[in-house]
Amino acid sequence: MSFSSDDAHTQQRSRSLEEQMEPLPTLVQVGEITAEELKEYDGSDPKKPLLMAIKGQIYDVSQSRMFYGPGGPYAVFAGKDASRALAKMSFEDKDLNGDLTGLGVFELEALQDWEYKFMSKYVKVGTVKTTVPTTQGSNEGRAETSKNNAAKLAEATEGDAAKLAEDGPLESVPKEIESILKETEGVLKETEETTTAAIDPEKKE
Repeated sequence: MSFSSDDAHTQQRSRSLEEQMEPLPTLVQVGEITAEELKEYDGSDPKKPLLMAIKGQIYDVSQSRMFYGPGGPYAVFAGKDASRALAKMSFEDKDLNGDLTGLGVFELEALQDWEYKFMSKYVKVGTVKTTVPTTQGSNEGRAETSKNNAAKLAEATEGDAAKLAEDGPLESVPKEIESILKETEGVLKETEETTTAAIDPEKKE
């Protein structure tokens, strides 16, 4: 009777282990995805592979679900680029990202060790897409504004030059512009005289 009871207990344990050891999801190349999309592979959905990134490179860590899956000691790293956290050996939310700014030499060396470990143990399945800097549009806007301002300045200068030619120097015209105009007028006059002399040598004095 006792043998039957032990046998039933053993079979129950076997079934329990089989249920826990679900087959690993098929290896899938995700390609280039955003950090937001990477969060979908944090292990909360057992049908999806368990992914994690280091320095923008995404690795399938499904085979180490006991460490990186829900309830595991490193579960907070799953579905994220955990470069900064691994370098600092930190589990804080503020470090769960790929920003390496301000890290020291020893921290970068620690991260390098993690990267070597992942490269040798896990399969790379994609990369984290870098976001487009939000300053691009504002830079283009500033460039356009500068261009418009330059055009307005040129237009104003031309208007002042025309008025100066008609009425003579005005107090409202900046001295720099007046000086440039006089210099330009002198250059044009010299050029005209040189051209005339070259065309008609008889007129050269």
